[in-house]
Amino acid sequence: MLALDYGTARCGCAISDPTGTLVRPLSAVEPPEAERIAQLAKEHGAERVVVGLPVSLSGEEGEQARLSRAFAAELEGLLDLPVEMYDERLTTAMAERSAREGAQGDPDSLAAAHLLESYLAARGEEA
Repeated sequence: MLALDYGTARCGCAISDPTGTLVRPLSAVEPPEAERIAQLAKEHGAERVVVGLPVSLSGEEGEQARLSRAFAAELEGLLDLPVEMYDERLTTAMAERSAREGAQGDPDSLAAAHLLESYLAARGEEA
């Protein structure tokens, strides 16, 4: 699975192994063009793309959430695989903490990695 922390300047990216056990950050894509992300998904053999949905702590969606949804819809039109939105609350704070603790990768891609870890853990609980 490929996870994306979409922003208007760059898009953080992370990929899981085929079993969904390990997650690693990839290089961020600047600028965040849907065609480049679609190519990245194909290169890594992604079977699903998860796009972070930025919502406030109260659960409200703002302008960035609208932009993220539009980007996910554009990406879905370019790919023949599922594109899902997933709540990304607190992933930026988690990425900042990981970086302080020595994690390698740009902050946006570390946030995407935390997003994907959270997504995979939630799916595991549902199985």
